[in-house]
Amino acid sequence: MLPRVIAEIKERLAGAPLHGLVNNAGNSPKAANGTRLTSLATSVDTWMSVFHLNLVAPILLAQGLFDELKRASGSIVNVTSIAGSRVHPFAGSAYATSKAALACLTREMAHDYAAHGIRVNAIAPGEIKTDILSPDTEAHLVPKIPLRRVGTPEEVAKVIFFLCSDAASYVTGAEVPINGGQHL
Repeated sequence: MLPRVIAEIKERLAGAPLHGLVNNAGNSPKAANGTRLTSLATSVDTWMSVFHLNLVAPILLAQGLFDELKRASGSIVNVTSIAGSRVHPFAGSAYATSKAALACLTREMAHDYAAHGIRVNAIAPGEIKTDILSPDTEAHLVPKIPLRRVGTPEEVAKVIFFLCSDAASYVTGAEVPINGGQHL
């Protein structure tokens, strides 16, 4: 599927440069009863599926669109997660470890792509009002967030836009937390 997606993007660009690539896929499967999947309860197939989407796809997209990014001195933003740096009550083990690996991959890519004029950064959202948010988040986690609320997709988009803009021209290899102070 990814080779087809890359080919379609290249066709749409028609030789034009690619200024920004945002790797914003994420899959955090749950147990049958809706609870987080622990490392003891996650099947090998689930591990492989989660890692393919959350970690492998971003590097394959970046590799496949390298020339277009290079032409633009473009920017890559990988979306990690607060779950990549701590055990999270709702995010499963496969999701959390794939996002931690994506943070590490971001640093490696920043090093490798810098010589080609491409910046690579990550954002690490906490609780954001999206479809992936667990139903119990507001009751269980919001009281522990210093800003006492979940974030909005617009707040996340503004940070991504900044990282892709010339205003962040000297920023590479960073992982920006977007979590209302939840990481404190």
